[in-house]
Amino acid sequence: MLAIHGLTSSSRTWLATARALSGRATLLAPDLRGRGRSNELPPPFGIDAHVRDLLVVLDRFELVRPVIAGHSLGDYIAARLAVRHPDRVSLLVLVDGGLEIPESRGVDPEQFLERFLGPSYERLEMTFASPAAYRVWWEEHPAFAGSDIDPRDLDEYSRHDLVGHEPELRSAVNPRVIADDGRDLFEPRDADALSVCAVLLCAPRGMVDDPNPMQPLGLVQEWADGDPSRRRAVEVPDVNHFTIVLGRAGAEVVAGEIATAI
Repeated sequence: MLAIHGLTSSSRTWLATARALSGRATLLAPDLRGRGRSNELPPPFGIDAHVRDLLVVLDRFELVRPVIAGHSLGDYIAARLAVRHPDRVSLLVLVDGGLEIPESRGVDPEQFLERFLGPSYERLEMTFASPAAYRVWWEEHPAFAGSDIDPRDLDEYSRHDLVGHEPELRSAVNPRVIADDGRDLFEPRDADALSVCAVLLCAPRGMVDDPNPMQPLGLVQEWADGDPSRRRAVEVPDVNHFTIVLGRAGAEVVAGEIATAI
């Protein structure tokens, strides 16, 4: 199956899910253009560009109709791929994304994203003296502090997101992708036009472990009720927008839905 990460993240979003899937499925998770080890790839960015890239990935690995999972921005990309190329997708597992973000109507996209992403956005303008310092920054992030994330995953997640040289290390995320990809989040959402079966898992807490989820259960349930024969809504208890995939408990639920889909 193919797994697509979020706006300011990388392929390492899926470490815990891959481990939970062990023996049940093979998970292929690339770095999107502008992140991780794809961070030096040039524009264009945006959802359409990522869909084109991922079609190349599917062809390269001879994946005809895999299950496709997304997290956050990855859900919007997965949904567009499924709407434009339904013959390339068997089923979608959407994780805390794909629908309208609360309070995002009629606002300036760039200002909204800066406020919405919070520390994840602020770090893109920061430098770090060492990998250990960057690891500590993530450890103290409100979404991760006190969470059930495996320390090995946090090590790899933070290390994979670093470029440059000590003592001026920085995130591998190209800041331009925030504007280009983020702008597409405000367009009409493809998840409302899906012809393939899909499940959408939502977290009850938000970006900084706050009580304002990115995809409230009521919104997700309304989406599922729009086509109940092909859509399901699942709220994953006691997780936030990050730990729904990076935490042990959240990853077990996501892996279970992927295994069921396969």
